[in-house]
Amino acid sequence: MYGYFKHSASPLYAQIADALRERIVKGTWAIGSQIPTLPELAQEFGVGLITVRQAVQVLKNEKLVVPEQGRGTFVRNKPQTHPKMQVETSLQGLADLYRELAPKMRSLDEGKATPRLDAEDGRPAPAYRYLQRVHASDRQVTSVITAYLDERVFKLAPKRFRKELIIPVLMDLKAVKIGSARQILTIGTAGMEAATLLNVAASAPVAQVRRVFCDPAGTVIYLGELTYRGDFIRVDMDLLG
Repeated sequence: MYGYFKHSASPLYAQIADALRERIVKGTWAIGSQIPTLPELAQEFGVGLITVRQAVQVLKNEKLVVPEQGRGTFVRNKPQTHPKMQVETSLQGLADLYRELAPKMRSLDEGKATPRLDAEDGRPAPAYRYLQRVHASDRQVTSVITAYLDERVFKLAPKRFRKELIIPVLMDLKAVKIGSARQILTIGTAGMEAATLLNVAASAPVAQVRRVFCDPAGTVIYLGELTYRGDFIRVDMDLLG
């Protein structure tokens, strides 16, 4: 039943700890309830006792469960809820959200590369600057982003583009005119590289966002491909608005 764990980038005990933690989050294991014994969990997940013991120790370290001598292990707390990012549907709203959240940023790679563009995206620029980075909150890495910037736009503020979030910088540059901005969000599963960077299982759900900005002449000046942790994204729409 749990064979897919073996194909993940995360250690097996960490994946099982995630599964156990999720039971506490959802209330399957209520506060005050006793969790199954180690042999029972080992049989359920099809792993050895050492692996299960490591997984339960993770929850003990997080003060979610505590052992009681002669009785077993009991649920004592629920995990802290990670802050979620609301999916914005306007460019200005997205820029304002990034300024408000101000995620920490770590650069992974930079260079010159040509993005894959679909016919409906727009015309390619002569050259692009490639930037790969991760964004993080105070608690965890929240997203992995691969960005392609028109090299002419990048040269307007290279230091800012390297140190700051791209969209707010684009909005600040008076020389940059955005004629169209599209955003597509799909739900998928984390690949091996993204799973490792986001610290999730390879089979974990993620939100994949593709953003394409064009200048008024239809040239693609920015392409951003982002992978968000599934537990970081929140969609809240007023259906009567």
